[in-house]
Amino acid sequence: MEHEYAWVLTEADADVAVRVVVITGAGRGFCAGADVKALDRISETGDYDEATPPPPEEVPVLATGEVHLLPSRMRKPVIAAVNGPAAGVGFVVMCSADIRFAAEGAKLTTSFARLGLPAEHGVSWILVRLLGPARAADLLLSSRVVLAEEAAAMGLVNAVVPPDELMAHTMAYARRMATELSPSSLAVIKRQIYDDLDRDQRTALEWSVAEMKRMVKEPDFEEGTAALGERRPPRFGPLS
Repeated sequence: MEHEYAWVLTEADADVAVRVVVITGAGRGFCAGADVKALDRISETGDYDEATPPPPEEVPVLATGEVHLLPSRMRKPVIAAVNGPAAGVGFVVMCSADIRFAAEGAKLTTSFARLGLPAEHGVSWILVRLLGPARAADLLLSSRVVLAEEAAAMGLVNAVVPPDELMAHTMAYARRMATELSPSSLAVIKRQIYDDLDRDQRTALEWSVAEMKRMVKEPDFEEGTAALGERRPPRFGPLS
């Protein structure tokens, strides 16, 4: 599934017809973590990579865990619709999205310390930046279960909605992005969000000014200003 997930994200980012990606779970849960049988195989072999099946031929071969870097590196917004429990690697999938909406009462837990594991797949880097060191330490070091409502209060999820309204809420949000906002602008802003985490304010400012000077010459700026002046919805082209 990890390899297939990487393939789907890669294909979606390359598909000009796709403007926003929504990730959700099938059934009652978002993702309960690694398969128990897979964990048993890893425990028996003592080798994570040896116990992991090879990917099908058509999917990209990535280093262990690298799939969780893909959402932040994609040019398109990635939204997680957390429809139920998210634990372990499922928690990582949720945190790796740009925006997170959760169903009321959804249970979230890191769970790594319960299995004698580190904070997997770089999720400690994400959590410290989302929540600050103290709250990140709380979730990682306690492995406690938090409900979606508490997660929203601490800033881990963007909004909590009734379970039967989650997908409608998420898709309406995604649809507005896809129809009203410039794909090229979203791609650049997304790059700024993640790159600016590791650079100083002056560098961030200078980069944004350079991009602004470039983008005012592009078709999306022309269309956006025309739509504003004519008081109509913009008609942006696909991301090239």
